[in-house]
Amino acid sequence: MRKKLLLFICIFWLGLGALLAQQPPFYNEVQALLKKDNFEHPAPNSILLTGSSSFTKWTDVQQYFPGYKIVNRAFGGSTIPDLIRYADEVIIPYQPKQVVIYCGDNDLASSDNITPEMVRNRFLQLFDHIRHKLPKTHILYVAIKPSPSRERLMPKMVVANMLIEAYLKTAVNAAFADVYHPMLLPNGKANPTLFIEDNLHMNAAGYAIWQKVLKPYLLK
Repeated sequence: MRKKLLLFICIFWLGLGALLAQQPPFYNEVQALLKKDNFEHPAPNSILLTGSSSFTKWTDVQQYFPGYKIVNRAFGGSTIPDLIRYADEVIIPYQPKQVVIYCGDNDLASSDNITPEMVRNRFLQLFDHIRHKLPKTHILYVAIKPSPSRERLMPKMVVANMLIEAYLKTAVNAAFADVYHPMLLPNGKANPTLFIEDNLHMNAAGYAIWQKVLKPYLLK
């Protein structure tokens, strides 16, 4: 009897381990976001922020934009494919009047094989998915930001931003917000005073620049 019990326990834990191994990246983070809706589901026609940690860590974003209804559904160190994977969970159901996207930074950092053209193509796939499901929703892309810790990637960032901006200039009900250039020093390097100790994520001074750049694009 004891052997059977031990066998059952082993099979259970092996099965649980296999199940957890099959979960895609950021599964737990997304589930935690969705649990928020059990207590208070945001009203439709809000402004939805989605993307990676530069938005995730902007925990007081609502204070920067009084008079606007902001819903933050960014998660972890996500890449654009991660946003595509979870779009039907953390973007589409909210029926927002505007989707504000910050992503692409981690795409370039994930591998030297990722090119600006690949980032642009990934964004177009996400853009098309949102546009198909939410044809009336305005889509705002926030430029990939420069940061001291990813200085070597800045040439790629510039090209990726240019490619995405060029596309959005031809798109209807969409815009590109350039936070890249206001975050540079006169010598063209990322301004280190805008970042916390990791030289990747921003402090309040960095977010103040984002507030100034983004506000003209946000829908009332």
